[in-house]
Amino acid sequence: MKQLHRKDLFGWSEFNKERNLDFHSVLWVRDGGNVLIDPLPMSEHDHSHLQRLGGVNFIVITNSDHCRDAENIAGSTGAPIYGPAGEEDTFPVSCERWLHDNEEVVPGLIAYQLEGSKTPGELALLLEHTTLITGDLIRCQIAGELCMLPETKLADAHKAIQSVKRIADLPGIKAVLTGDGWPVFNHGSEALHRLAKSL
Repeated sequence: MKQLHRKDLFGWSEFNKERNLDFHSVLWVRDGGNVLIDPLPMSEHDHSHLQRLGGVNFIVITNSDHCRDAENIAGSTGAPIYGPAGEEDTFPVSCERWLHDNEEVVPGLIAYQLEGSKTPGELALLLEHTTLITGDLIRCQIAGELCMLPETKLADAHKAIQSVKRIADLPGIKAVLTGDGWPVFNHGSEALHRLAKSL
């Protein structure tokens, strides 16, 4: 795993040839138990690194298209899976807890429900007010410039735009770690505001 912009955040990635971008997963190392977000399959090297960092205590999935390897990791570690409440009736893996809008996942990590994306109730996660972790709706295909999921994939473009604008209005965001595409490690709020103004 690669260390990200904070000493307690790590990530690993997988290049998707079809979309010509990277898919990302995030590990937050914390005293109250480590959190994995949208976990991709791990190499032996990354799995060993994870064990050295204290393993995993919680797995959070932002939307049903990002289940990835969560079920296998949960099965081997015993970590509970948390998923978006908007998909409770149709989610493809069993979850111990369903996350609602503006809910604290663990201390310092808040879930925000996004409307209008390709899956109902997709989550964006705000870590200690400064790092936004996104699933599908907010992405980055050109380094430094955030974009939205193409309109053809949206369930409701108007609601999706309103969701992006709501997230852009959150104060103090420095970094945006996208599930798909490039991360934005600095000036996250500015990138979010540019995206919101373009919609």
